[in-house]
Amino acid sequence: MQFPAQQEKEPVTNKFVNRRESVTEDAPKAERRQFSDERKSDRPEVDELATAIDDYKVRNRRRFITFEEIYDVMVSLGYHK
Repeated sequence: MQFPAQQEKEPVTNKFVNRRESVTEDAPKAERRQFSDERKSDRPEVDELATAIDDYKVRNRRRFITFEEIYDVMVSLGYHK
């Protein structure tokens, strides 16, 4: 009697599928941005911050950023306490 872990497994012949590649060459590569789909704010400084955060995420290939990174973006826009 063999235990399930000791049984010989069939070789896996599936080829690796890279899902990050687009299926068609003509399809545009969409950026995943946090604020781009939201409606515009009535305050231009809020829009400027949202755009700066999105640009930071794209530039640094980050989907989520820490509060320290948000603060760095704010400082780059001229914020000071």
